[in-house]
Amino acid sequence: MTVAARFSYPICLDLDDVLVLVVGGGRIGARKADALIAGGARVRLVAAEVSEHVDRAAMHEVRERPFEDADLHDVRLVITATGDVDTDQTISVAARSAGIWTNAADQPVDCEFILPAIARAGRVSAAISTDGASPALARYLRDRVAELLTDDVAAFAEELATARTDHQAGGGSTEDVDWMPRIRARLDELLG
Repeated sequence: MTVAARFSYPICLDLDDVLVLVVGGGRIGARKADALIAGGARVRLVAAEVSEHVDRAAMHEVRERPFEDADLHDVRLVITATGDVDTDQTISVAARSAGIWTNAADQPVDCEFILPAIARAGRVSAAISTDGASPALARYLRDRVAELLTDDVAAFAEELATARTDHQAGGGSTEDVDWMPRIRARLDELLG
């Protein structure tokens, strides 16, 4: 039986200076917080126990206690990683009631969004998702794609950004340019 995909509309978010709540201070919560911070977010971490995995200095705020509804104040996204299904579900329900999108680690049923496996090189990002069916498969595919995302590919993306800007400055539309021959030739050269 084929199940319809729930998480089939991928987007990339601008999290620069956005307050995000992470609930859970273990290894997984720390990893989620670190990724959000790398994406520019300010992280409010709430956890009854904060492990050594958490870089407290990198957090916008650490509240070392159990989650309270007031923790949702001013946040735009919530990620739960407490390791307790009931707790994560309770937080997800509270966030949903406040109109805040939530991800509950390893609990797709309590999510409005899921986090894909991501490979990056400069401004080039590739996101792989299995709709929550197999994070291990997504990670494997991400690692294969990461082999293609070299520093040279990142530099080529910057070169193309400059070419687009120059074309637009000259009054042209980038939609009128067939970029594919240039991209194919260069990537064949770089990745051969």
